[in-house]
Amino acid sequence: MSPPSSRPPEPAHLQATTAELVERVRALIIPGERRILGLTGAPGAGKSTLAAALAHALGDAVAVVGMDGFHLANEELERLGRRGRKGAPDTFDAGGYVALLRRLRQASETVYAPRFDRDIEQAIGSAVPVFAGTPLVITEGNYLLLEEGAWGEVRPLLDAAWFLDLPERMRLPRLIGRHQAHGRSRADAEAWVARVDQENAALIE
Repeated sequence: MSPPSSRPPEPAHLQATTAELVERVRALIIPGERRILGLTGAPGAGKSTLAAALAHALGDAVAVVGMDGFHLANEELERLGRRGRKGAPDTFDAGGYVALLRRLRQASETVYAPRFDRDIEQAIGSAVPVFAGTPLVITEGNYLLLEEGAWGEVRPLLDAAWFLDLPERMRLPRLIGRHQAHGRSRADAEAWVARVDQENAALIE
């Protein structure tokens, strides 16, 4: 399949309920074609939550592929001296993510994507099957609109990209709570958010 064709642009800013967003996504689906919708935004903005809600509403018409499946393994981050910055752009295999998106655009066979397991803080390969007949892939992650290096090859492979903008008074408590849910103390969670996640959020914005 060729790269995305030109279509009327999405509005620059939109406030909508989940039900309204489901209908906007449904309009992207064309049987027999493969479309890719990207969801991006700062850490804790609700990308995974929205992707799951859309997939639940649309069933077999949608597959969800997360950018986080391309986190470098912890031992490789240790080797590179980047473990303490996990989540920054250079702690991912951006080229591998781009290669997967290119494969997904073909829609001629089942493609297996990795999944990031937050309980073990590692990616699990070939965990997400995307069947050839699935008309819409939703991919979500922090750096879909980043223009540096291989990340700059992501946006041309997306039919649409939505940036989720959540006020910090809501985003930061959710983010800290997520870190706590996966084993960090409150103090460690707050320190990680301030030192790592907020630096990444500024870049994403």
